Amino acid sequence: MSFLADSTLTDRLQAAAKARAATRLRFLNRPGADDPAVQARQAERKAIVEARDARAAEREAARVAEEERKVLAALAEQEAEIARKAAEAAAAAERGRAALARQKEERDARYAARKAKIKARR
Repeated sequence: MSFLADSTLTDRLQAAAKARAATRLRFLNRPGADDPAVQARQAERKAIVEARDARAAEREAARVAEEERKVLAALAEQEAEIARKAAEAAAAAERGRAALARQKEERDARYAARKAKIKARR
């Protein structure tokens, strides 16, 4: 390493001191909070954050609306299912009443036939 061959300890220390001084100057010379460029960057960042928050709020509102729509659709589906089951139950009850009436008529007809047969024998 030829660059180290001609550098002495003093040269290296002076180079480090110059680097520290340059860093210090760069830190001290940076623009303050009242600088228009800094204020412009802060305003831009603030606008970006506000836009991001607005988009997040819109997404949240859309998510809530979609969730409400799904809940309402599920409720409507449940109501339709309940109505369908009620109609099926009513139809089954009507079929049961009709079957009982038919059985009663058949029983009454057998009873009447038996009574008529007995009366005819006398």
